[in-house]
Amino acid sequence: MSGAVRTYRLLSDGRRQIDGFHLPGDIFGLEAGDERRTGAEAVVDTVLTAHRRSDRAALTGDAGALACEVVAAMLRALARAQDHMLLLGRKTARERVASFLLGLAERAGADGVLALPMSRADIADHLGLTVESVSRTFTQLERDGLIALPAHRRAVELRDRAALRRLDG
Repeated sequence: MSGAVRTYRLLSDGRRQIDGFHLPGDIFGLEAGDERRTGAEAVVDTVLTAHRRSDRAALTGDAGALACEVVAAMLRALARAQDHMLLLGRKTARERVASFLLGLAERAGADGVLALPMSRADIADHLGLTVESVSRTFTQLERDGLIALPAHRRAVELRDRAALRRLDG
């Protein structure tokens, strides 16, 4: 895969909860049961490989290395889901944004400037915050010297990872 994809669920009243952002190397869309519960949308130009649900046996059966890759991807996704549950349940807006930025930087392998392919609204829906809270938190983190926001706003420079890690807990 190249690009970035968001996966989400819609509530009956139309509100959206983004459950994840998927980057190159991620495997996503594996769901238990026969009913599809999540949607997926590219947030930037994206190329990916798709498999039919009926091909699940081919993905996990006797394919050896591919089966191991799928299991490893599922375990990484489970760990991210567990971290996300903690983030939504107990962390402040500052802690949520710090956790999000650190996690995305780690997955993207970004050392300096981290590309943000998703919008502030996407980030808000992922973190359970309002767009205003996300923007305010970015501004506070920049003012405190933890991050820098380039003019084009689709990137962030992580200036003080140690301080961000302390916020992350």
